[in-house]
Amino acid sequence: MRHFLTLKDFTKDEILEIIDLGLEIKRNLKQGVFEHHLANKTLAMIFEKSSTRTRVSFETGMYQLGGHALFLSSKDIQLGRGEPIKDTARVVSRMCDMVMIRTFEHSRLEEFARYSQVPVINGLTDSYHPVQLLADYMTIIEHEKTKNLTVAYVGDGNNMTHSWLMLAAKLGFELRIATPKGYEVDAKILAYAYDEAKKSGATIVVTNDPKEAVKGASVVTTDTWVSMGQEDEKEKRIKDFEGFIVDDLLMCLAQKDAMFLHCLPAYRGYEVSENVFEAHAQEIFDEAENRLHAQKGLMVWLDQRR
Repeated sequence: MRHFLTLKDFTKDEILEIIDLGLEIKRNLKQGVFEHHLANKTLAMIFEKSSTRTRVSFETGMYQLGGHALFLSSKDIQLGRGEPIKDTARVVSRMCDMVMIRTFEHSRLEEFARYSQVPVINGLTDSYHPVQLLADYMTIIEHEKTKNLTVAYVGDGNNMTHSWLMLAAKLGFELRIATPKGYEVDAKILAYAYDEAKKSGATIVVTNDPKEAVKGASVVTTDTWVSMGQEDEKEKRIKDFEGFIVDDLLMCLAQKDAMFLHCLPAYRGYEVSENVFEAHAQEIFDEAENRLHAQKGLMVWLDQRR
């Protein structure tokens, strides 16, 4: 049995296998072929953090695969009233075939997985967002950008940045990260990525200069400056991130046909300009849709290894 907590636990071949499976399921769906790989299977979806894309994609994905998804808000289950995580894990995993959790501290997800009898999927934690990276790389494949791939990430050193580090280190492409001073990526995660990069041939560059990161990049990506739970820091963050907006002036430094990706929700005028967002809306919403298809590939892959 395998869990999907971070990309650390997967090889390059396994990551690409999951994405290829998602692409195959997507192609079949577009042709009107629904393959019920997870017929009569149940996914428990535990949300301690709210979401649009995570809930819709997992719930729709299970339905299209012939299974059923249960939405479990922390307000509605005993976990939100103080029941130990390990007890919830032992109960839910006896009743369901798979569990997806979207929560705050990564340690909560890890504890749940330790006591679960079924595969556990990370729908997002404060440290990692690996399902989003499956969708992002699927979109890069579809837009034929994998050759000589150079990704520039501009913004906060957050769960998205950490997940980009894991993906680059595993797959072996060039990743440049530009964050304001004081908002750098976690040092331990960066050290791990550097070690993995030696094996895969990846190039990882960390800077405080967004222009340095974006120059010549084939893919530019960003994320909100104010994540859930950081609302009280909003005004300070807006000031600290001055100069880190991905606008026309910054994008013109990238390759002429560079992609722009955003995991959404996007706040125009902050991390991305209205012009850049709308100019790349096709890519962004392809990326959003691919949450559905990449996660279907992931769930089928995990189920096959139980």
